[in-house]
Amino acid sequence: MNNFSYTQATTAKEATGRTKDQPQAAYIAGGTTLLDLMKANLQEPPQLVDINQLPFKGIEQTKDGLRIGAMERMNAVGEHPLVKAQFPAISESLLLAASPQLRNMASIGGNILQRTRCGYFRDAAFPCNKRVPGSGCPALEGDNHNLAVLGTSDSCIATAYPGDLSVALAAFDAVLTLENAKGKQRQVPVTDFYLLPGSTPQKETVLEPGELLVAVTIPAAAHARRSTYLKVRERSSYAYALASAAVGLDVQGGTIRSARVALGGVGTRPWRSLEAEKALVGQPATEATFKAAAAAALQGAKPRSENAFKVELAQNTLVRALEAVSA
Repeated sequence: MNNFSYTQATTAKEATGRTKDQPQAAYIAGGTTLLDLMKANLQEPPQLVDINQLPFKGIEQTKDGLRIGAMERMNAVGEHPLVKAQFPAISESLLLAASPQLRNMASIGGNILQRTRCGYFRDAAFPCNKRVPGSGCPALEGDNHNLAVLGTSDSCIATAYPGDLSVALAAFDAVLTLENAKGKQRQVPVTDFYLLPGSTPQKETVLEPGELLVAVTIPAAAHARRSTYLKVRERSSYAYALASAAVGLDVQGGTIRSARVALGGVGTRPWRSLEAEKALVGQPATEATFKAAAAAALQGAKPRSENAFKVELAQNTLVRALEAVSA
């Protein structure tokens, strides 16, 4: 690892000010992603700003839903009674992630901001447009079996967000609160937070230099209470999704009144599928409806040499998840 300085911030203004003045500085909370990147020389911050003392914790009921502090640990949120009761899919997405040790250490904010797990990005011996813009994307013709089939470009096909939580957050209209060095906050929907790679895959989110993720708010809804998160992976524990689905349905009298669908493991960002939702609303809660929605969700897929299986896998995963919440 390269030399770096370390400081503890006691206020948000102090933390954001330090990273604004030194754009290559990095925030550290649990460190479960950042330290891996530093050890591999993939991220070399000259300064680490410890934000563990900042008051961005708490899981609070609001008049519209829930507000979760970005410094809360994954396991605490996943096990919280309010989250389990009002947003089962979000609870499940957290408890299916990583290992108990990591979940007890990793913060919600850090989980949302984790970087791609593409093997070429993680190995500095290979070129990668995310690391060095313009150097190329060997995954296009190389090992791409676990990479994206939705939202890809000629510059990058990496699954930008490899985790589970933001897939569920995207499904249920969650909004992120970001704070800058002037103390000004802005609200960004999760679906707008992550960027498609296009020709600039090195830009993964709309987060500005010095900004800090301080909270997540999730609106309550009938389809959120009747929800689930289904994750398919190569082994039963401590593995990233080959395909996943966060779904919620409000079914009355056998007819779907409202629906939410997001896919993970197949997109270059958490993939909210408005096409699938449109195919569900107003239709009977039947297998035929669910298969039509799954086909709509993957209609724009562009598989490469080794990941074509993900199209059918994601469709089947989505159908199974919809069947689970419609029962």
